[in-house]
This record gives sequence, structure tokens and C-alpha cells, in this order.
Amino acid sequence: MAEKAQYEELARSLSAIGAVRRDMARILPPDCPAGSAGVLTLLGRHGDMRMSRLAELLAVDMSVTSRHVAHVAGRGWIERLPDPGDKRSRLLRLTPEGRDRLDDLYERTTRLLAHRLDDWSDDEVGLLVRLMTRLRESFGDRRAGPRVPPIASAAEETTRTPA
Repeated sequence: MAEKAQYEELARSLSAIGAVRRDMARILPPDCPAGSAGVLTLLGRHGDMRMSRLAELLAVDMSVTSRHVAHVAGRGWIERLPDPGDKRSRLLRLTPEGRDRLDDLYERTTRLLAHRLDDWSDDEVGLLVRLMTRLRESFGDRRAGPRVPPIASAAEETTRTPA
């Protein structure tokens, strides 16, 4: 298991990911802000889904999800179809125009990453991909809630016998 200092450094590094995200947001076209790009990306990756599932994957409130969906639907990038399993619900699906926009977003992102990481070897990029995938998997299903052990008091820390 890693040392406490390594986890602290990891936390600092992960908070710095915000700079990467901001740089990636700057390359988005003006008519496709980050929330809309997220909707398109998730529909592209997971296929048709209900708005409730999309909100869950975006990890935002349904009202925020509704605004994002309205934005992309208004541009013709997604369509809302009756859900065959529940006629009261709608499924969200990418349109051909939405697929084209998503392809453009992937191209923009790929160019940015290739430019920023041009001094990295293929092995280094591959290692980063594998480690980021593993990190994402370690955080897995957010519905289960955080799996954080309780914080021990200082007295417990000093009196506990190592296992």
C-alpha cells in the first residue's frame, strides 16, 4: 500500500487536472459548451438512454441535465424517442448531426492532447491511459456511495497495533 505522502501528492495532482479540463474546454466550439459535449460523449459511448441514466452518468441534478439535453436537442444533435419499455419515458439518441458533432469534438480533443503530449513516448501515453482507466474503475459505481473508512482519532492511531 502506498504511503500517506503519496496519497497526498496524488490528491494535489488530481486537483491540478482542473487545468487540463479548462484547456480542453477552451477548444470546444462556441455552440457546444462542456455540458453539451458531455451529453454527446455519454450517448456516443453508452448508446440510447433515459434522462435519469444520463443525469446519473453526468453526476448532476436532473434540472441541469434537462438544460443540457434541451441545448443539444435544440441543435438537432439528439432526438427524444418513446421508450418501448415505458411509454411515459423518453430515450435520448444521437442523430447523424450529433454523431458528426461528436466526431468533431473527438478530433479537437485528439489534436490538443497530441500537441500537449508531443514530448511523451507512446509507452508513456499508454501507461497514462491504463492508469487513468484503472483509477476510474477504482471509483466505479458512485451509487454505492463513498467507500471511505472512518477517520481514527489521534489516540487510536498511536495505540493501535499494526496487523
